[in-house]
Amino acid sequence: MTGGPSAVPTPGLTAMLRAYLGITALAPSLLAGMARKAHARQKADPARLSERFGHAGVPRPAGRLIWINAASVGEVASSLDLARDLVAATGARLLFTTTTATGAETLARRLPQAIHQFQPVDTPAAVRGFLDHWRPDLALFMENDLWPRMVIEADRRAIPLAVINARASKTRSRAPRATRALLGRAALISTQDAATATQLRGLKLDPARIIDTGDLKAAASPLPADPATLATLQQAIGTRPIWVAASTHPDDEAAVIRAHQSAIGTIPDLLLILIPRHPARGDELVARLTKAGLTVAHRSAGDLPDASTQVYLADTLGETGLFYRLAPLVFLGGSFGAEGGHNPYEPSALGAAVLSGPGVANFKLAYAGLTRAGAARIVADAEALATALTELIGSRALGTMRAQAKALTRDSEGARQGLLIRLIPLLRD
Repeated sequence: MTGGPSAVPTPGLTAMLRAYLGITALAPSLLAGMARKAHARQKADPARLSERFGHAGVPRPAGRLIWINAASVGEVASSLDLARDLVAATGARLLFTTTTATGAETLARRLPQAIHQFQPVDTPAAVRGFLDHWRPDLALFMENDLWPRMVIEADRRAIPLAVINARASKTRSRAPRATRALLGRAALISTQDAATATQLRGLKLDPARIIDTGDLKAAASPLPADPATLATLQQAIGTRPIWVAASTHPDDEAAVIRAHQSAIGTIPDLLLILIPRHPARGDELVARLTKAGLTVAHRSAGDLPDASTQVYLADTLGETGLFYRLAPLVFLGGSFGAEGGHNPYEPSALGAAVLSGPGVANFKLAYAGLTRAGAARIVADAEALATALTELIGSRALGTMRAQAKALTRDSEGARQGLLIRLIPLLRD
């Protein structure tokens, strides 16, 4: 194990882990079948299915290679700046693995120079094949996506391991010995908050290897936007008041539509920019909005909003940063249904105030910090959302919320640099 001497030895495998390793070795088809179904459900490229079984899609580049395991969109987004920092500091190449096709698409848009492979299933053949081919010189596991065989086999090969942006987990309290056996193989663990750091120290892990950096999502660079496109939209919208509803799902959209209908009774020229989480639902949403009596301009059809547009449907990929720059107030979806909410740091990094429904389990700490600072509000239902819109649009209170959002972003900027200093020495020569 790389990472310097420690008074706490690497713990041995527990009976639970030995049972898991035995079952998945004797019946690898259990995990393989799940992988095939997930690949098809995500509509990922069928030609790349073999990557999930440890068969590399491209050659390994020469020189040092940093492997970042980031399950999906959120983990990819929170790791991008750290990945760029590591390349700038070390000259190493980057390999990302994700379990989802949307994670792969995000990486391709925002860090196209990185190599992407789908994460191998946690079977002996797949993990061995993956590690035999890629031979990483440093492995970073983002948040809580730890597969036992992958961690154990990487450690056995003396690949330095770090767990980045770890968050609280009920699994740690339910299976503390097994958790300790895995996390004890990490040379470094960074946490999103002090409570998680305390939880990890309670497992009797080496405290010198645990650092509380705060949530890296809060320290991420703002989402990009094309300046020419931004200028075109600003000219088309003019001085109209705007709000954005982003990353929406069907339950969110029912509330958003009702709230917008109510709000335009008070603010007649109010424009809603609606960004569905899944752009393929665009035509369905055009029909739904039209049925609700709202005038719609459809971005993927090449439309621009005009004075009569009440809803601008932004059903395109990779343009969220563009719309966050246009609007001072953003409602984030996934919060009126069962999805658990979406990342509020993305709009707040661009100085937007944030509204959300109550379902924010995935970003509980983020919303707690933003609401405590006065940069975000939780609304209970469509009526409360409409009330917030009419109260905030054009108000001094909205300006205060935006200022607090920017202040929180500034306070988080040092997190990555402190982590980078600890990671560089782990990279194998």
